[in-house]
Amino acid sequence: MFERLFQLEAHNTTVRREVVAGLTTFLTMAYIMFVNPKVLTAAGMDEGAVFAATCLSVALTSFMMGMWAKLPVALAPGMGLNAYFAYTVVPQLNYDWQLALGCVFLSGILFVLISVTPAREWLINALPRSLKLAIAAGIGFFLALIGLAEAGVITSNGSLSLLTSGHLTEPRVLLAAAGFVIIFALAARRVTGAVMIGILAVTVAAIATGNGIAPSQFTGPPPSIAATLFQLHFSSTAANAGALVATSVLVFLVVDMLDTSGTLTAVAYQGGLLDENGRLPNARRALTTDAVGTMIGAALGTSPVTAYIESAAGIQAGGRTGLTAVVVAVLFLLCLFLSPLAGAVPEFAVAPALVFVAVLMVKGLKEIDWDDLTEAAPALLTALAIPLTYSIATGIGIGFIAYVAIKIVAWRWRDLNWAVFIIALAFVAKVAVDMPPLR
Repeated sequence: MFERLFQLEAHNTTVRREVVAGLTTFLTMAYIMFVNPKVLTAAGMDEGAVFAATCLSVALTSFMMGMWAKLPVALAPGMGLNAYFAYTVVPQLNYDWQLALGCVFLSGILFVLISVTPAREWLINALPRSLKLAIAAGIGFFLALIGLAEAGVITSNGSLSLLTSGHLTEPRVLLAAAGFVIIFALAARRVTGAVMIGILAVTVAAIATGNGIAPSQFTGPPPSIAATLFQLHFSSTAANAGALVATSVLVFLVVDMLDTSGTLTAVAYQGGLLDENGRLPNARRALTTDAVGTMIGAALGTSPVTAYIESAAGIQAGGRTGLTAVVVAVLFLLCLFLSPLAGAVPEFAVAPALVFVAVLMVKGLKEIDWDDLTEAAPALLTALAIPLTYSIATGIGIGFIAYVAIKIVAWRWRDLNWAVFIIALAFVAKVAVDMPPLR
């Protein structure tokens, strides 16, 4: 049956190798079932329901990727996109997280339409490479800022310094610091599941030192998903809601599309899955799966779902077919029974995981041409504005507006294209709408 479904022999693999690869991918990305509920509770969502939505969205989308696109790539709610959802979109929409889920669903519809047409390739190629790298780095800095705040390392300050150090001798700071060292040390030694090991180690230490609450049991019935299931809607009476929704949908779409395309290309190259022309087999199915996965996640009650770079660990372990993704799907279904353990994980235990993901995301800055100031300046503005404004949308908008303005004034307007112009104008329009009326 497996041979008929996945052509294992043609891919020079076996059932055992694919199962080991699936288990490896699962261990490297299992942290999301602890981290995502903690992030989305900041939006006022029910933690148990988000836990169930996270596990189910991973299972359904990874199964679809494995069975339809036939690729060893797992999907889950994207890091960075969940932070943007919880800390930017939902507060801007007056904490109407149901409307925010509606924005996610709409971005998924647009992604599906783009994925089945040549528009996706045109749009991705049209965006400046420097800004694409800067957006990823900016999101990484954003995650690091949130992680350091959750750990208590930094805190807000009403003075001109904006931020200041927290009480660095507090138990949660010390425990988070220990988790930080554990995760990075294990990752440096290429230990599978380093992030999850770090989260669990800090949780155990917190309970042992009286800074956490031990669960009454480690397994239990899956939590109810009723609090988030099909709760999305698409209308609001809030001021400027239309502009906010449009901006949120655009950011979800652009970031998800860039993230997915980059991840699929990277893991396929690493696994030798590209054809003789350097193209990914079933690329359109893979992108459509990711887009549909975003819609599934919104319907279940979570932020956009995207392909996970952690799938590269499974490919390194020998995964070559969709069976690897199917194994990940089955394991996340079993994780539904771990909700008592997930509920015992404190916020400061997941903070080191946010910083770890941030490190992976900012490394692309080294590929920017820093000698070309018309590329370097907008890139730096984007990467810094995202965390400092606490908004991915604002950072992207500043970056695109600066890119167009600098290129035109420097008489480098031939470097521009219609896609960049349109996105920049869209953010200019948003700024105009958000401006208070002149007196």
